[in-house]
Amino acid sequence: MYKKLSNLLRARFPYIYITTYEEERATAAIRKLAKDTEYIKYPRELFLWTQTNGFINDEDERSVPNTVNPIKALEFIEKHNKDSIFIFYDLHVNFGLKNRLPDYNLIRKLRDIVYDLKTGDVRKNIIFMAPEFVMPDTMQKDITILDFPLPNLNEIKAKLDSMLAQNSKAIIDNLTDTDKEKLCKAALGLTMQEVENAFALSIVNNGKIGIEDMHTILQEKMQVIKKTGILEFVYSDYSINDVGGLDNLKNWLMKRKNSWSEKAKRYCVPAPKGVLITGVPGCGKSLTAKAISTMWQLPLLRLDLSKIFSGVVGSSEENMRRALATAEAVAPSILWVDEIEKGLSGVNSGNDSGVSARIFGQFLTWMQEKEAPVFVIATANNINYLPPEFLRKGRFDEIFFVDIPTFEERKEIFKLHIEKRLKDKEVSQKIVQSDELYTKLASLTENFIGAEIEQVVISALYEAFFESRALKYSDFTNTIKNTVPLCTTQKEEILRLREWANVRAVAATKKTTVKNHTASEQKENLQQVRGGRSLDF
Repeated sequence: MYKKLSNLLRARFPYIYITTYEEERATAAIRKLAKDTEYIKYPRELFLWTQTNGFINDEDERSVPNTVNPIKALEFIEKHNKDSIFIFYDLHVNFGLKNRLPDYNLIRKLRDIVYDLKTGDVRKNIIFMAPEFVMPDTMQKDITILDFPLPNLNEIKAKLDSMLAQNSKAIIDNLTDTDKEKLCKAALGLTMQEVENAFALSIVNNGKIGIEDMHTILQEKMQVIKKTGILEFVYSDYSINDVGGLDNLKNWLMKRKNSWSEKAKRYCVPAPKGVLITGVPGCGKSLTAKAISTMWQLPLLRLDLSKIFSGVVGSSEENMRRALATAEAVAPSILWVDEIEKGLSGVNSGNDSGVSARIFGQFLTWMQEKEAPVFVIATANNINYLPPEFLRKGRFDEIFFVDIPTFEERKEIFKLHIEKRLKDKEVSQKIVQSDELYTKLASLTENFIGAEIEQVVISALYEAFFESRALKYSDFTNTIKNTVPLCTTQKEEILRLREWANVRAVAATKKTTVKNHTASEQKENLQQVRGGRSLDF
């Protein structure tokens, strides 16, 4: 930004618009540039304008009389005969907000002095600085927009070092360079004031700062996300070990952990774009998204596409732009779009005057061109509703298909849920938690999805709870007998999913062989439990 702004000043661009919440930090950068003859060649005076004080000379802090009125302030600029930079704070409120008409006299005056700013004997530039961008249509050709970036990693590290130096009581013995880098990277996307708040709160909480204060920084990011009203910050305490099976998918994710670190840069590996996880409902797609957030220690943002669409013309596109900008602002982050096919179902229908198609195109363009480290997780149950261009190579790093759990995966899922819930000795006294138990239950639940296995465990516990007794093995078998799995009710749809994924997606599960149980033995056990009802699947 520093170099680009200096070029705009030297090229005598009349109006420069900087959108930022960080007035103090942006002003400090301009103040430094105004005296930097290496970049702008000729030093400039700096004047700061507000609606309450008018112009103030930044060097001696003297007020310029009769400049509170913005038109009078522009008249002062016309008469000023020294090379100068003039910063207007919050002048955008006069350009026309939602409930306020633009000040046409002010806009006319701004247009009147453009020629003098460009060609006059004295070098003068006007900078508009505001937290939001509002521009009169008639001045589109005169105003140049300049993005003021959020603090980079080096600036955040400098701030942390400064705060640690000022707080001699802070215990930093256990703060390694690696931990410091992780904390500072977690703070990327925050303003410098928000960074300072997060670090200060960490020090105040327990008199020290360490990797365990990552949660405090994420809480500060959560405030940024909540203010959008579109994105939802999802706090997850699930670990990748809570996901039963899906070894291919888990290994792929594990290899990309810390892919935003300095070490990754040495290998010149690009930050991963994202994954599309499709497959049978209830087999762990959403759980995996939550587990990635914990494994990578990154904030998880859920994008609800239903909140994007609004009744006001043009506001849906603006909502999407704000949502994506927020995801980038708190990067590195994970953006989770759950059941994305439902949000994009109207793309080809044309029933909404093309709004869905524009939103979809906006999202595709962002995915293709984004440079911020935002990892996208899209989950889908029905891929028939997804447009073909969404699935082409390059949009996602990989497309994974989650199928019905294998025998070994069912064992693992039973183990997870039983160990998670059977903690009371009286409740579990008649159940021996062993590989034999999990093997028997897995053999009785062929073609059950993960969600159904979880409900088997929960329903069995309800039986024992209702009768105020210890859990019995028969509670599991009775529940299994009375369960009609999804593969029966949605057989055709699942077969269609498998056929699609066979050539278009990578299996999330490694191929395994069933130990101690042949296919015929599993089928026989299943028929016994279900009264002989066989599944031709």
